[in-house]
Amino acid sequence: MSKPLFSFEFYPPQTPEGAEKLAAVRKQLAELHPEFFSVTFGAGGSTQERTMETIRQIKAEGYNATPHLSCVGSTRDNIRAMLLAYKDMGIKRIVALRGDLPSGMASIGEFQYANELVSFIRAQTGMHFHIEVAAYPEFHPQANSARDDMLNFKRKVAAGADSAITQYFYNADSYFYFVDKCRKLGVTVPIVPGIMPIVKFAQLARFSDTCGAEIPRWIRRTLESFGDDSDSIQEFGQDVVTALCERLLAGGAPGLHFYTLNQAAPSLAICRRLGL
Repeated sequence: MSKPLFSFEFYPPQTPEGAEKLAAVRKQLAELHPEFFSVTFGAGGSTQERTMETIRQIKAEGYNATPHLSCVGSTRDNIRAMLLAYKDMGIKRIVALRGDLPSGMASIGEFQYANELVSFIRAQTGMHFHIEVAAYPEFHPQANSARDDMLNFKRKVAAGADSAITQYFYNADSYFYFVDKCRKLGVTVPIVPGIMPIVKFAQLARFSDTCGAEIPRWIRRTLESFGDDSDSIQEFGQDVVTALCERLLAGGAPGLHFYTLNQAAPSLAICRRLGL
């Protein structure tokens, strides 16, 4: 079995101070020799320029940089221009997403689904990019049914995706069940679990309510019991997420992708406990 690969995700900073802080975060996380650092792309491309600038900085520092591209609110010309810019930069991997329609934006754009974006990337750039897509072990909150969601994922892979990164979750069984169903559908690409460290309960609850990631009742009630005791929340969170990662890796997950929220310490603590 090949060695598991690890990666870290950032969002583009909004200020020079944020960019400076993120550079320090990258330096700390780079000590773990991750496969790549990825950078998110705002709804409708609202952070497009900052995403590209952050990718440029990561690349200049000598790390593997992976931009996200979302198709909602984008045009073919816009996506084509970004693909060419990233190709010229020497970028070799892209995370291709549908994205969410920002409030106030009337048009979904020229692409409706992520599989259309994946097909377009392949048509424009051949096999230059390794294409990652999103997967939802607990199913996309807008999916009509579990079966529809599985078939949507299969379409993205068939369009040319090389691998997938999941939405975060805290129930390992949901991941293993999802992977098993994918294999039975003939989907064989690596599916990397997305990992969200637990730092602030209110923030996590808000994220989870929005994206449909379930916080198991025993975890939610335990976190609630700590109130404003941030040290206890973080210690418990490290225990829970480290145990989750250990089970995922032992069960054959090809790696782990950490949603860092532009912080180094939470992900570093988990990785150290994992022996990285």
